[in-house]
Amino acid sequence: MLLVHHSKWLLPCPLGEILKNKVVLLVEDNPDDEELTRLAFEECRVANKLVVARNGQEALDYLFRQGKFSTRSELETPQVIFLDLKLPKVDGLEVLRQLRADDRTRLYPVVVLTSSKEEQDMVECYSLGANSYIQKPVDYQQFLDAVKELGLYWLLLNQTTDR
Repeated sequence: MLLVHHSKWLLPCPLGEILKNKVVLLVEDNPDDEELTRLAFEECRVANKLVVARNGQEALDYLFRQGKFSTRSELETPQVIFLDLKLPKVDGLEVLRQLRADDRTRLYPVVVLTSSKEEQDMVECYSLGANSYIQKPVDYQQFLDAVKELGLYWLLLNQTTDR
């Protein structure tokens, strides 16, 4: 059992048991940020399957079960999507736009995890239905801490419907 430190408490957090069947979709083209996310999940003992899409088109293919993901099981529907904005092929805003336009995916929790400091990007993400907008910390330890907290909230505390 993992003890999660939050402010003044230590909370028991059996992440491995609760989360082992939930998929996280990380849409990230930067290998360093992908590795940091993996490290943060390992440190937190998150047992989720982490699926990585390295461009926006690959993310859409995964989510809509097309192309090389046409045989993806319904059981591999993401519990949460961590979405970068600056992506090759299809940018993150267009991925979000298409997710929200389709009844099959419009309720998926989407956390925009980006290096963008542009207020216009944040406003557009929220206008398109993002659930959260997080600017990636530059500092290694801060990045790890941010991903851990995101994972704990979106995978353990947040309630979702059985899509």
